[in-house]
Amino acid sequence: MPSHLKVNCDRSALVDALALASAVVPTRTTTPVLTCLKLTAKDGELVLRATDGQISLALSVPSVEVASAGEALIPADKLGQIVRTCEDSAVTIEMDKNVATVKGEGSTFKIFGYDPKDYPAGKDPQPVGAFEATSETLRRLVARTIFATAVENARFAINGVLMERKGKRLRLVGTDGKRLAVAAGGCTGDGEMTLIVPSKSLNILVKMLGDPDSKVVIGKSDGQAVFQVEGVGTLVTSLVEGTFPPFEDVIPKDQDKRVTFDAADLATAIRRAALLTNEESKGVRFAFKGDTLVVSSRAPEMGEAEIRVPMSGYQGDAIEIGFQPAFIVDALKVVDGQQVMLEMRSPQKPGVIKVGQEFTYVVMPVNVG
Repeated sequence: MPSHLKVNCDRSALVDALALASAVVPTRTTTPVLTCLKLTAKDGELVLRATDGQISLALSVPSVEVASAGEALIPADKLGQIVRTCEDSAVTIEMDKNVATVKGEGSTFKIFGYDPKDYPAGKDPQPVGAFEATSETLRRLVARTIFATAVENARFAINGVLMERKGKRLRLVGTDGKRLAVAAGGCTGDGEMTLIVPSKSLNILVKMLGDPDSKVVIGKSDGQAVFQVEGVGTLVTSLVEGTFPPFEDVIPKDQDKRVTFDAADLATAIRRAALLTNEESKGVRFAFKGDTLVVSSRAPEMGEAEIRVPMSGYQGDAIEIGFQPAFIVDALKVVDGQQVMLEMRSPQKPGVIKVGQEFTYVVMPVNVG
């Protein structure tokens, strides 16, 4: 395909596409072409491609008129900055002999690019064992697990989210060794598939999920995971190597104390109690007795807090248990203000937060003295 290219773009739509594609572009690399976006205009469509060697993204840009088909390879940062600061509703991008001209109504910029042939070849993957889920389902499952995933942990396999498909059930799992989040939803078709997807890749995928009802095709190709988002584009990512820990063994089966709360009300009480914690006393005490939960904290040379939360239907003996407040609030934030069940066994055993069969969160207690 010739390197000459000319497209007229809706600026707002182009800004959004450039921001998303630029999230893949590496900030540090010894390969200059990887700091670029590859633009391909043909058949009335403009596609942006970006890769860092581990993640590859192909995005279809909406609201584009292709005046001349062709390819271009343009530094991502400069193209993004120029289009973002342009005040016009439309911009024109024209590429000739590896020089890109970006025009608005009263502005013209020239950017020195590269030969598109120098860009790593991007094949259109054909995912194997593919299945479908809606954007809404995938967004919810990622949100409910990615927050609990380890960051730069020596146990490499927990640096990603486990994606496990069995028939029409899709389950995602995230853990950092101190807490475990399991979220389940529906998908189409039959068969089984297991992937450990890097957190960075899932964060980019979530930004691709627009229309809640749009379909996402998920599969494997050449040992990589492939996500084809209807009407948006395709994300291809390397997988996290290693074996994910046997997480089902971590979920307690013998909890004998349980109570249901409104997630937002409980989160508010915990946040208030956490105001009087510090590095030395990170924990918040939860005292369950009768019809009241008392959430309290105490920090030397700072003070103490006590928040009372009415509760009904508490099952089990009275118990006092400590948790790191952020770990509880993190889980309550992602359950959409629903009713949550809190289950416990003893002050030394993990607590469990559940939303029906859709969400299970296991968190280790802390010593609050």
